[in-house]
Amino acid sequence: MKVHMRTVVGTSTLKTIFSRRMLVSFVMGFACGLPLLLTITVLQAWMKEEEVDLTVIGMMALVGVPYTVKFLWAPFFDRYIPRFLGRRRGWLVMAQIALMIAIAALGLANPRFNPWMMAFAAFLVTFFSASQDIVVDAYRREDLADEELGLGSSLYVNGYRIGMLLASGGGLILSDYTSFPTVYLIMALCMLPGIVTTLLTPEPAMIGAPQTFREAVAGPLIDYFTRENAILMLAFILLYKIGDTMAGAMTTPFYLEMGFSKTEIGAIVKLFGFWATVGGAFLGGVLMLRLGINRALWVFGILQGVSTAGFAVLARIGYSLPALSGVIAFENLTAGMGTAAYVAFMASITNRKFTATQYALLSSLMGVPRVVASAPTGFLAKQFGWESFFIACVLIAIPGILLLLKFAPWSSVVKT
Repeated sequence: MKVHMRTVVGTSTLKTIFSRRMLVSFVMGFACGLPLLLTITVLQAWMKEEEVDLTVIGMMALVGVPYTVKFLWAPFFDRYIPRFLGRRRGWLVMAQIALMIAIAALGLANPRFNPWMMAFAAFLVTFFSASQDIVVDAYRREDLADEELGLGSSLYVNGYRIGMLLASGGGLILSDYTSFPTVYLIMALCMLPGIVTTLLTPEPAMIGAPQTFREAVAGPLIDYFTRENAILMLAFILLYKIGDTMAGAMTTPFYLEMGFSKTEIGAIVKLFGFWATVGGAFLGGVLMLRLGINRALWVFGILQGVSTAGFAVLARIGYSLPALSGVIAFENLTAGMGTAAYVAFMASITNRKFTATQYALLSSLMGVPRVVASAPTGFLAKQFGWESFFIACVLIAIPGILLLLKFAPWSSVVKT
């Protein structure tokens, strides 16, 4: 009987993994990750090759502002429904087509003679990319069942990372063999799988919609802040990955000071670490089918803390390629698992009536620690030393995990 039940569960899990919904989550993640580094890494390389002044190259970072303020126009996507394809797919296909055109247009700009035209084209890329992110996040929340959010989020995250890898690594490699305008044209064409997926996948069932634009703006805030533990959940979003984020901000200087060469860092940390993160996200998604999101947040959060402590151990050991490989494998594996649970949790607490706006607000909040908490890490590492610094990062992560006691206790069997 136990064997039969285990077989049934295993078959059910496999069906979920290879379902249409999971494939859509992966492809849409790829479509969202692809444009990100086209306005950062690849564009910086092109401008440097064209001998653009470093001040101008640095200022180009400002074109990324739409990613941080996308919640400002997210209510528009909740309130208004296009006449074709539905509320989510209609807006999504328009954003994707506009994004593909903007990427191709960016490749036609001249960084040396008309950098401001290039800046405008890059801004359009980030605006339409951020718009795509808004609608994809809303679609994923509404398309997936609550118990599927964990695995769906992990596949979305992995698709996102692969899209980033194709754009940055693939784009830079291609630029050695062809011109940058051609590179951008190829990257624009890589948006086609996302567009085809949007056209073929069904529109999720709409559970209510704001009747006025005012309701679309104020409704998500009223809905969220009238909930029990609303403030604690916001604090959790800020604190859950703060230790991992602070440690990650100083890892490259740490590796170099430990005596690792740039080649060793690139091979072990970047390439090996990338696939460990992808594997961790997928493993985390599968485990969430069994554990549920709440329990996964506990398990993955604790594992994240243990992996951060691994850097303190490496600081004591010193230069050792086997030790570096072990620390990187475990850290990236747990980081992928933690991110999958983190993203799934944010999706699970959104109201389907205001999905686009609430998720945009929460994901914007998610980026705050990356900027604020990372700023003092150099000072802390200098004052404490590497070993004590990483131990401090472990301790800083504890309050975020303890907040789970209030709204996601281990005994809870709720999977949302």
